[in-house]
Formats: sequence, structure tokens, C-alpha cells
Amino acid sequence: MSSPLVSYSDLVSATAHDVRAAIRTGAYSGHTAGLAAGKLQCNLAILPERYALDFLRFCQRNPKPCPLVGVGDTGNPMLPTLGADIDIRTDVPKYRVFRDGTLSDEVTDISHVWADDLVTVALGCSFTFENALLRHNIPVRHIEDAKNVPMFRSSIALSPAGPFGGQMVVTMRPIPLAQIDQARDISAKFPQAHGAPIAIGDPHAIGITDLGQPDWGDAVDIKDGEIPVFWACGVTPQNVLLDAGLPVCITHSPGHMLIADVAEDAETTILNHD
Repeated sequence: MSSPLVSYSDLVSATAHDVRAAIRTGAYSGHTAGLAAGKLQCNLAILPERYALDFLRFCQRNPKPCPLVGVGDTGNPMLPTLGADIDIRTDVPKYRVFRDGTLSDEVTDISHVWADDLVTVALGCSFTFENALLRHNIPVRHIEDAKNVPMFRSSIALSPAGPFGGQMVVTMRPIPLAQIDQARDISAKFPQAHGAPIAIGDPHAIGITDLGQPDWGDAVDIKDGEIPVFWACGVTPQNVLLDAGLPVCITHSPGHMLIADVAEDAETTILNHD
């Protein structure tokens, strides 16, 4: 039974546990940007075990868009290294289910899709370093406007592995010119959350023609004195999985992340339960 709905503003000061609880009960299914400040947010890829090794090779070869932070046991929906009570079937606000390379469904619960051969792969998310930017008074426009971060297909080639390959997806944040160096230095301290930017300035240099038309997420204003800054994005593996045409795979919906109990600045993403 679903709980009474809660809004984004109701959860802004909530703990990671409480945000997941709201998601698990169906009370919240919105984006997670700016929620559970200080905790690691994760992109998600769930795929059959027979493809998992090649996918892990792909992540190792492309650490900027695919920073590996957690891997579940085959057939087990729990992720104890990221949170003692995390059930990957229910604890993400919105999922995308792909079958044979085609989007089959977008749902808030994947219990009916879960199977004994599935492996969960969790990847770092740029929402993590945004909290650090805000602490240093660097504006994050989509959070200011309560929007989802704008995401774009780029022309940046990825290193392939097995059936997995393609081009990188990037996020864009307008940063005041005087704060770009600081934003670069801050985000570089979070290599498990995409790290430093991959491009600054001209979007055409990385194959983006119109910043007002993101492929995912919401367009945001770029104010006078601001420069578009691009970071690698965890939607990248979604595209890669889609192009690989797997019989089934599951991802988060863009902007709708798994929130872990691991601190965003932890030395390791393996949670200590002692």
C-alpha cells in the first residue's frame, strides 16, 4: 500500500534512510538532485550475469562516465556495501526497463522484473559533488530552480568492451567565469562521482548543437558572466546498454538516483557495518 505522497521540499532535509523509505513506499518518485546532502548518489545498471564481466570491463576502461562504486551478488537485490537496508527493487524513485534494446517500461518498482541471474552495478553520480559546490557558494542552477540536471549526447568516443561501446553523455552546469577553476578543483576531489569536468565552454566542440534542448532532464538558463561546464554523466551506460540490445536490462530513470548511506567524501564506497 502506498503512503501519502510527499513533495521534493518535504525531503530536502531528510536523511538518506528516510528518502529511501519515502521512495520504497511509493510516497516519492521524483528526482533526487539536492537530496540527502553528504551522501553518495548512484547511477544504476542491472543486467544478466552472462554480460556482467564485459560490462565491468567497460566501466573500468571508462571511469569518468562509469565510476564503479558497488556490485551486487548475482540474484540478490540487496546492496549491503552501500546501505544495510537497500533493496534495489524498490529504493530508486523511477526505473527504466529495456528489452532487446528497446525501452519496455518506466516503473517505480522492479520486483516483478527481478530474476535470479541479475547483477546490480552501482556507479557514481555527479549529484554527489554538487553538495560540495553549494558549500563553496558556487551556484547549481538546476537545484536552484528545482529541476533535473540537463543531459546531452556528446561526440566523445568511449573505449569499448565486448558488446558495450558508443559515445559519452554529459551533464551541463552554468558556472560563473570567476569560479570555474574552483569548481574544477572541487569536483576533481570526487573521482567516484565523475571527477573534474571533461569540457568547458563551446558545446559544439563536443557535438552539442543546442543547450536549450537537452536529451534528458530540463533546460536551464545561462546568465551573463556564466560559462557552460560539462561533466561526464552516468546516463552514458544506459545508452551503451541500450545499444548492446540485451534481452533485458534495468537502469534508473535519468535524475532518479539510488541514495546510499556511504558518505560522499568517504575514502572507500564500501560501507563499514561494524
